[in-house]
Amino acid sequence: MKNSDIRKIIIFVVSSIIIFSTSTFASGQVRYKNQGSIMEMDLKKNTMIVNERQFAWNQSTTFYDDKGSPIGIDGFRRKSWVYIEGIRDKNNIISIEKLYLLPKYVGKKEKHRYPFME
Repeated sequence: MKNSDIRKIIIFVVSSIIIFSTSTFASGQVRYKNQGSIMEMDLKKNTMIVNERQFAWNQSTTFYDDKGSPIGIDGFRRKSWVYIEGIRDKNNIISIEKLYLLPKYVGKKEKHRYPFME
């Protein structure tokens, strides 16, 4: 490869990164990760309230137990501890991508036991 070809490739890659990262910020979506206790659940509307904030799930939402194994929504109940990964849109609605059922509140010293928690 010539030096000019390498420069073209580098310019293309850098430009692509800038364009795609800008489109993510422009869409107004913000990543959300947190744990909390379920205060309310509405299975008909596919919504729940955790830490006084409303969350919604859809067909692409995946549900897991504390070991990372898939489970159904029926395992989640009021007062259950959960870890949520989702996206907050510009209307401040959080769509759940992944929902983990926890055995209890997980403190900083215990987070290493749950690989999905950062």
